[in-house]
Amino acid sequence: MELLLANLAHGFGVALSFDNLLFALLGALIGTAIGVLPGIGPVATISLLLPITFGQPATTAIIMLAGIYYGAQYGGSTTAILLNLPGEVSSVVTTLEGYKMARNGRAGAALAISALGSFFAGSVATILVAASGPLLTEVALSFGPADYFSLMLLGLIISAVLAQGSVVKSVGMVVLGVALGLVGTDVQTGQQRFTFGIPELSDGLNFAAIAMGVFGIAEIILNLENPEVRSVLSTKVGSLFLTKEEWKRATPSVLRGTVIGSVLGILPGGGASLASFGSYMMERKLSKGRNEFGNGAIEGVAGPEAANNAAAQTSFIPLLTLGIPSNAVMALMVGALIIQGIQPGPRMVEAQPDLFWGLICSMWIGNVMLLVINLPMIGMWVKLLQVPYKYMYPAILTFCAIGVYSINNSVFDVYQTVFFAVLGYVFAKIKMEPAPLLVGFVLGPMMEEHLRRAMLLSRGDPMIFIQRPISGVLLVIAALALGLMLLPGLRKKKEAAMAG
Repeated sequence: MELLLANLAHGFGVALSFDNLLFALLGALIGTAIGVLPGIGPVATISLLLPITFGQPATTAIIMLAGIYYGAQYGGSTTAILLNLPGEVSSVVTTLEGYKMARNGRAGAALAISALGSFFAGSVATILVAASGPLLTEVALSFGPADYFSLMLLGLIISAVLAQGSVVKSVGMVVLGVALGLVGTDVQTGQQRFTFGIPELSDGLNFAAIAMGVFGIAEIILNLENPEVRSVLSTKVGSLFLTKEEWKRATPSVLRGTVIGSVLGILPGGGASLASFGSYMMERKLSKGRNEFGNGAIEGVAGPEAANNAAAQTSFIPLLTLGIPSNAVMALMVGALIIQGIQPGPRMVEAQPDLFWGLICSMWIGNVMLLVINLPMIGMWVKLLQVPYKYMYPAILTFCAIGVYSINNSVFDVYQTVFFAVLGYVFAKIKMEPAPLLVGFVLGPMMEEHLRRAMLLSRGDPMIFIQRPISGVLLVIAALALGLMLLPGLRKKKEAAMAG
């Protein structure tokens, strides 16, 4: 306990430095803004902003990117409640009850419980990250190469299983991501692989170009296809104070949502959207036949909003302790760390204590900032929706081109971004979720490295993956997860949940 408190004191010392505070605030503001604006989302935004982080120290860069991620969970609820427009995927569920509350004259109460529930859940989840991180790191240090390979394989399979759409398509995207990760020079033999004689590919594909193209620019193209539908705020926000009855009903929902989100956030592919849907379904079942649900039940706002913020925080646990990204945003974080020359994983606590503890403490500071940013500035966020998209996207594209060029001062990187933007657009049209591709691209090279190490240690005997207890158990879980999700009944339930 004393060691934990000492580490947290060190973390707050790092997080409270001027630069880190400034970038935490910047991340929170950007996150809230992109949460408010429909159709952008944290994955696209972080991928577009990756080049900005290269000139910053690693700790400062990751603090800002993290702020964007959990800030988006806050911001998405504002327009979901006021305008029935979910700014972020995880806020879709909030529209069901939040907008009804706004129509009933309780918009202020819905916004207040959303912000307060998010703050509580985020704070609890941050404590969970701080407490469990070092413990899981100690466990992870006992892993061998075979165990790491099996763990990463499990992460890939679960990210495919929990992705939207067909499991077969998701597995295909994972395989494609792994294949893209193999492009470049083989570290052990020095031979070039899949470069087709193009010298710029000898160092592999540009991570920022893939992320920016598949998520960021592809999203812009899709948004341009659809005519803008932006409602005008016709209801007054009203009082932000909750009645005694609303407090009584909302508090247990926030607590349950925090638990659900904390658990589902750790799972690879779980994420905030699955957590918010799971919380809503639980609250609906616990309503005991009352008719409030569908007519503005405060539980339907409190639970999901707490769940999605708790999930956003705990999704950092597998990243910081094992180096395994649990979703597309965490895959971007891994990419940002690798670009900064930092290998995420169990050694990070010892090798990068400033980054590890500084990031954890910055999450709590960020949650306080978001509470202050969201409630008094609701009017400003709604006005942001009035900016026509035709004025926004040219500026975004210009900064993208400048950003990706500045990484290596290479026009070829810009061409890569354009290629992957077209590819991302095609994926969207044929309903193939790109998130597993990014996770596969990040984990693929690491999986290959651990596979080779394991085979060298076993002198070419593949039975090492089954004979080692940890590896064997992980492979069985992976096979069960894939097998169960291929069953028709479970597949239909998954599709219903993702449509949620």
